[in-house]
Amino acid sequence: MAPVLRLCALALALALLLLLLLLPNAAAAAAAAPVVAGDCHQYTNRSCEECLKNVTCLWCASSRRCMDYPIRRVLPPANLCDLRSARWGVCWVNFEALIIAMSVVGGTILIMLGVCCCCCCCKKKSKKQVSEGPDKDDERAAREREKRRVRQEERRAEMKSRHDEIRRKYGLFKEENPYAKFEN
Repeated sequence: MAPVLRLCALALALALLLLLLLLPNAAAAAAAAPVVAGDCHQYTNRSCEECLKNVTCLWCASSRRCMDYPIRRVLPPANLCDLRSARWGVCWVNFEALIIAMSVVGGTILIMLGVCCCCCCCKKKSKKQVSEGPDKDDERAAREREKRRVRQEERRAEMKSRHDEIRRKYGLFKEENPYAKFEN
């Protein structure tokens, strides 16, 4: 169970590291700039860095507009700004790249968890088989083989006795040789 916990902790650490790398200026901007609603439009036609000093602002690189981030939605709508051009938190990461990166990280984490679960299940199953010895199917097959062997021996003995009776009846039974040497 310890390797699974290690992998989960590693995956969580990677996700946190990715968030810290993608949004290093967001925390500094939140601490440095006071949050004022409706303040974003004054940074239109200026630089992305100036716009994103306020964490409630969204920069659209194609139109060079600074606007309030649509809080009710996770992603900005296409009529507001394309995902390729939308910037939030830092200027060098667009939403399209962020979505792809987070999807890859999330998929990798899910695959790692799935592989860990499969490995743990297989390991438990193999330990269970080693500790219990042969499983029920093997035991049942061995019992059936033994029953077949016993029945075959019974049939063989019965056939031998029938053949011996027939040989005696017709005088073909191999008795001891009457002309054998007498030993005194």
